[in-house]
Amino acid sequence: MKKNVLIIFFLLTAAFANAQTKFCFVDTDYILKHIPEYKAAQLQLDDLSAQWQKEVDAKYVEIEKLYKSYQAEQVLLADDLRKKREDEIVDKEKQVKEFQKAKFGFQGELSKQREELIKPIQDKVFEAVNKYAEQYTYGAIFDKAGDATMLYTSGKLDKSNDIIIALGYKPGDQSGSKPNEKPSEKGKTIEPKKK
Repeated sequence: MKKNVLIIFFLLTAAFANAQTKFCFVDTDYILKHIPEYKAAQLQLDDLSAQWQKEVDAKYVEIEKLYKSYQAEQVLLADDLRKKREDEIVDKEKQVKEFQKAKFGFQGELSKQREELIKPIQDKVFEAVNKYAEQYTYGAIFDKAGDATMLYTSGKLDKSNDIIIALGYKPGDQSGSKPNEKPSEKGKTIEPKKK
């Protein structure tokens, strides 16, 4: 997979070089760390995940107690009672696995919450990148945070800080605070430096 991505990257690079197209890269992970809403959403998701994991752990502790109790009493139980206890343990294990799937699975509740909380922020970054590309006539902007492996990147091509500025945040300050605005500058967009 990475080999295919690398081949495509080099082919695109060669095509862009021949066409005199400008390209650069950004690091969306770095950009997202500058956005307070993203940090708040991540904290909310982490808290939700931890809460559900505690519930799963508690259910497994309960199952373990049932199993140990069953093992201790197994020789004394009649066949029908033994079968009933085994079924009870198996049912509880199934319930926990279904709970895990419902909360943590591919289309589980955590995934849906992530989509609801994170996607609007990612869309905002994507829109800023598109505007930047159009404004500075870039033919392609690569995301170094994704699966595309870059063997070499020049710092001059990294436009992550420009995107952070275009979003209204201060580069290097991962607390997500916006630069100080003077009253006369409110509502005015901050233009990144041309490089």
